[in-house]
Amino acid sequence: MAAPNPNHVQIVIPEHHAQQNQCNFLKERDFDYSQRAQWLRAAVLGANDGLVSIASLMMGVGAVREDAKSMVLTGFAGLFAGACSMAIGEFVSVYSQLDIEIAQMKREKRVTNNGQNAEEMEKEKLPNPWQAAMASALAFSLGAFVPLLAAAFIANYKVRLGVVVAAVTLALVAFGGVGAVMGGTPVARSCPRVVVGGWMAMAITFGLTKSLGSSGLEM
Repeated sequence: MAAPNPNHVQIVIPEHHAQQNQCNFLKERDFDYSQRAQWLRAAVLGANDGLVSIASLMMGVGAVREDAKSMVLTGFAGLFAGACSMAIGEFVSVYSQLDIEIAQMKREKRVTNNGQNAEEMEKEKLPNPWQAAMASALAFSLGAFVPLLAAAFIANYKVRLGVVVAAVTLALVAFGGVGAVMGGTPVARSCPRVVVGGWMAMAITFGLTKSLGSSGLEM
């Protein structure tokens, strides 16, 4: 028989720790990320829309007006209008979805005569219009404040535009990463997609507004 190696170290993991780790793994694996889908979609969409639309709106105004006041006032007007529009749109959309799913549940109950427990489980998965509306409006406002704060205290025109683009880029990376983590999707695939989309929106808005201003249409 070979002699035991004195340099060999054996680490014994207590059985209860191993069981706890296994339980945590099973909980994470079995977690239904679709339960977050409704409010997460509204929140991520609202944040990205607030960030990109307000930044693009401010960049568009900045293409023809160099003063900070015009950009900031335009941004705030867009924030108020956009938050209300997002909230109302989400509420109407999700309420319509809720009516459809409830009607479908009633039809399936008549046909299959499901038990009370199954019906309660299905009701828990129904979308919440108020939750979606609030998540969308708050997220839109949060996203919109990023370009507004970036532009509010910078007097130099070119520096202001550069800071707005930089701040929006960082916020897009953050929002894309948070949405991917909470939704259980790859971060490396989500962030570049969100950033490139935001850049395109700002560039197209700035370019088209600049061309309108150059053609003789003045504010």
